[in-house]
Amino acid sequence: MANFRAEMPSIISHPAVPLALAFGLGRQVVSERLLLAGVAASVLPDVDVVAFRFGIPYADDLGHRGFTHSLLFAAFVALATACAFRFLRTTFARAFWFVLVATASHGILDSLTNGGFGVAFFWPWSGERYFAPIRVIEVSPLSIQRFFSEGGGQVLLSELIWVWAPCAILAALLLTVRKTLALTTASRGRA
Repeated sequence: MANFRAEMPSIISHPAVPLALAFGLGRQVVSERLLLAGVAASVLPDVDVVAFRFGIPYADDLGHRGFTHSLLFAAFVALATACAFRFLRTTFARAFWFVLVATASHGILDSLTNGGFGVAFFWPWSGERYFAPIRVIEVSPLSIQRFFSEGGGQVLLSELIWVWAPCAILAALLLTVRKTLALTTASRGRA
């Protein structure tokens, strides 16, 4: 366990997806509470690292990148969160889809890393681990001490290029579409 390296983007970058979506879609669609739920959901799959404390191997279905990284887990998290839609100040459907994308994005980002085992997207039907066709994100160490080393800087640079930049582009595109639709609707209302 002392030599273990987690194969994932850092906890700093998993929230990039819900943050980008919320910024691009705006507060009318994504309330602050829903955004916070999405950010929490985007890092939740890494709760599986506690399995190491119980001697559960990485490759086990209950190990890292196992069932908590599956699409079924993402759907359960989304459904449970959507049940609190009134508290989140949104609709059931918005809460469900936003949190589903936020949670599922975790496994997708992990599948883009350049190390370790793949992601058990289809658990419980299959324990097979998958990677994306391209693996460009540097793996992040679990240890805070190792993260704040030279290797940690390489991880952050990799995430800036392969996670944050694409998410910023997504946010800008969504914002542009939202503003364009608002202008089109406003000009039709004046006609």
